[in-house]
Amino acid sequence: MISNQVLQNTIDGLKNITKMDFAIVDVEGKQLVSTFHSMDITRNEIAGFAQSQADSQTIQNYQFFKVYDEHQLEYILVAKTTGEDSLLVGKMAAFQLHSLLTAYKERFDKDNFIKNLLLDNLLMVDIYNRAKKLHIETNMRRVVYILESGPEKSQGTIDHIRSLTGSNANDFITAVDEKNIIIVKSLGQDDGYQQTESIAASIIEAVDRGEDPGVHIAYGTIIDELKEVSRSYKEAKMALDVGKIFFDGKSIIAYSSLGIGRLIYQLPLPLCKMFIKEIFANKSPDDFDEETLTTINKFFENNLNVSETSRQLYIHRNTLVYRLDKLQKSTGLDLRVFEDAITFKIALMVVKYMKYMETLDY
Repeated sequence: MISNQVLQNTIDGLKNITKMDFAIVDVEGKQLVSTFHSMDITRNEIAGFAQSQADSQTIQNYQFFKVYDEHQLEYILVAKTTGEDSLLVGKMAAFQLHSLLTAYKERFDKDNFIKNLLLDNLLMVDIYNRAKKLHIETNMRRVVYILESGPEKSQGTIDHIRSLTGSNANDFITAVDEKNIIIVKSLGQDDGYQQTESIAASIIEAVDRGEDPGVHIAYGTIIDELKEVSRSYKEAKMALDVGKIFFDGKSIIAYSSLGIGRLIYQLPLPLCKMFIKEIFANKSPDDFDEETLTTINKFFENNLNVSETSRQLYIHRNTLVYRLDKLQKSTGLDLRVFEDAITFKIALMVVKYMKYMETLDY
């Protein structure tokens, strides 16, 4: 459960304080970490102590201590005797190791609880009972973030985010798959979406650091109770997916800002195909030349303003009108009319959604 690196750091710290050498071995006598240059005790001697009834024992110049995880033997601490206080120091070191094991076990239990909570795998009564047992506040404002990161850097990213959030017991960082990291962030009573956006920007800045422009973060709505965490997670997940389709230039996507893209994302593909066929008949937006597509996008960017669009395209106003008339003849939609413009805009978004869904099938 505890990595060897953490165990090594622990006994290195103990040695710096006590000036005693320590080693940690498993129940079979295999050495995991050590501060010794060499130990003149055999693996059989350690294994023999592990099978004995004693919780501590002195063999030659070494003291052995058993460290339990509840009632199951997990580690054996070996301390080298240096003086009359060695037994007391060894017991304190064993207690420190037991405390570390307990803390990691509690974090592991919390991590499992949060994963099941996110995935909506818990009954309502289980949520409150387990939260009480794990000392997790149930009535607290929270928001769920999903950070998309490459699989090769997930564990390092999780550790880095934990260091950013500090020791706040009400924040949880976990992963439910190889690519996405989930952050359940606690908020103050006065924190709103401006704060959630700032938090997202801070995470992106700290994790990305310009090394991977493909890093994205999405977040759901703010919730008030622990039981609603799964809803905020589902919203963040949808925001991440919808953002890839309609907001591919943004690294931060909020569920509340998805707009009509959220509705299109939930449409069945057969209905989308029927809609596009009704709008474009046998044509497709892919059939439009680059000049036409540029004109359409710029016209929408400028809120259907003919003068501003022609100025930004460096063309005469009459040229733009000619292009819009030509588009009207081929599609039957006049983009200068608000209702037609909305229909055309939705159709373009539907086509984009269909293309994205097709890529998932391969």
